[in-house]
Amino acid sequence: MSANPSHVPGLRGGVPMAPPPACLGADYQLDIVRDARLALGRGWLGLGLAALIGSGLFSMLLVASRTPFVNQWLPSADFFRVSLVLHVDLSVLVWFVAMAGLLWSLYGSRRMQWMAWSGLWVTAAGTLVMALAPFLDPGEAIMANYIPVLDSTLFLAGLVMFGCGAALLVLRSLLAAPRLGLRYDGRGALHFGLGAAAVAAAVGVLSFAWSWAVLPTALHGKAYYEILFWGGGHALQFTWTLLMLVCWLWLASACGARSMLTPRVVILLFSLALAGVFVTPYAYLAHEVASVEHRNLLTWAMRLGGGPAILPVGLAAVWGVVALRPADATLRPLRAALLASVLVFAAGGLIGIFIDGSNVRIPAHYHGCIVGVTLALMGMVYRILPVLGYEAPQGRLATWQPWLYGIGQLIHIIGLVWSGGYGVQRKVAGAEQVLRSTGEVIGMGMMGLGGLIAIVGGLLFVVVAIRAVRRPVAR
Repeated sequence: MSANPSHVPGLRGGVPMAPPPACLGADYQLDIVRDARLALGRGWLGLGLAALIGSGLFSMLLVASRTPFVNQWLPSADFFRVSLVLHVDLSVLVWFVAMAGLLWSLYGSRRMQWMAWSGLWVTAAGTLVMALAPFLDPGEAIMANYIPVLDSTLFLAGLVMFGCGAALLVLRSLLAAPRLGLRYDGRGALHFGLGAAAVAAAVGVLSFAWSWAVLPTALHGKAYYEILFWGGGHALQFTWTLLMLVCWLWLASACGARSMLTPRVVILLFSLALAGVFVTPYAYLAHEVASVEHRNLLTWAMRLGGGPAILPVGLAAVWGVVALRPADATLRPLRAALLASVLVFAAGGLIGIFIDGSNVRIPAHYHGCIVGVTLALMGMVYRILPVLGYEAPQGRLATWQPWLYGIGQLIHIIGLVWSGGYGVQRKVAGAEQVLRSTGEVIGMGMMGLGGLIAIVGGLLFVVVAIRAVRRPVAR
């Protein structure tokens, strides 16, 4: 018998597997080889966990600054904005890039290891500089979409450093990707999805650079950063969506489900999502970056590009696992993360249909979608910890963590939707919210309660992951 646990019958990546149901369907797994690349994967995991810890600390201040009565004890609305900048950048930008780095590092070849490690260290250094900026050189908080910033030399230097590290990660992921060629099986479909996500990320990096090169020098402040990050931010949404879909299928199969979507159909759906990202360079060629046409074309491409793949993949994943009750305790957290991810993402998508005007329904929409991706990545971490040589998370804490985080976020976004119906504005806090009626206070109170529950759920994820990391499995 092979000494490699990933080759032992009944095991995939060192995780005991439930026997698949006796029915037709595809099995979606990732080929992850155990070698020196595991150390690189551990590095990206460490960066992701550190980002979530920092984000959790800033989110406590963020939720408190918007909760009625509690916010009276905080200094000012500027305190809210600074916390919001760091919360968003750590919980979305850094966390997502780190998890992409984890997946791309383990599924690719061993080529260009120097570039892989350089990308990790430069990205980590940039993250540290950004996190220290609020205390050393805060500057003005600019609430630009996708990447809010602090208009300070230190923060912007950290952001540039982070961007260079992320660019190295993406470039190395493309150079080290498995040889081009479609394998019409579950493994081939997921590898295609990871490769498509890397291509979408490359388009995003090029878009940021393109916007910076052609932006009118007369622009400054929020107008400047809004346009600078708009094109690349839209392209990165395809990356996060593709990674989420890969995680959904992988988690469903890890739980023992057999998907009724064939690998050919999955590759087609991934291809449709990838095709949408190539509207981005056309938007740059056809319209000025500061034009309304440029902005609207990118928004249209994002709405239509990823949408066709999300519904069938989500339904297939849920259909496969909803009736399963895994006997193995290590599989229950994976099932919980998958179901919670699909539920919260669907809620965010539905809310987006009813957005009217600029109010807190907008953050309700993107909180649902972003948290859906985050929950899928949390499940992926639970799945991949044994591959990295750590104990597989199990027990009530690991199983309830995704539900606690997901339910908290649902209460959070329901409160925002409720308040949005009264016209409560986004990106404001404290007295600036102007809560006139009992309904508005109740809505924002729900927002605060749900946010606090979600913070607990997010911190529990870090606790579960760190407990698993502290218990390495002998090989």
